[in-house]
Amino acid sequence: MQIPIIVQTTGLLILSNVFMTVAWYGHLKNFSNKSWLVAALISWGIALFEYLIQVPANRIGFSQYNLAQLKILQEVITLGVFVPFAMYYMNQPFKTDFIWAGLCLVGAVYFIFRS
Repeated sequence: MQIPIIVQTTGLLILSNVFMTVAWYGHLKNFSNKSWLVAALISWGIALFEYLIQVPANRIGFSQYNLAQLKILQEVITLGVFVPFAMYYMNQPFKTDFIWAGLCLVGAVYFIFRS
């Protein structure tokens, strides 16, 4: 039994996005006492893993989906990963704007995947 393309692509993009979210924002909590150069180098090291997962994810996805569909899928995943990261790891409060942004992405998904 082969795993469907959408499941492979989505799973890999979720994993890659976790790495990228940590690379982009984790240093604000963990390395705020370090120089920006140290934080950047550590973030680049983390981002390397993101790219090692994201590139195959997009190659797999592109075999069945177009570029716009892959981009919207990535944006939905980004918000889905970012909100819990912001709330639980960075201790940011939940904002109703997260809901409105999510609803806008639902519209984007509808329009990009309808044809």
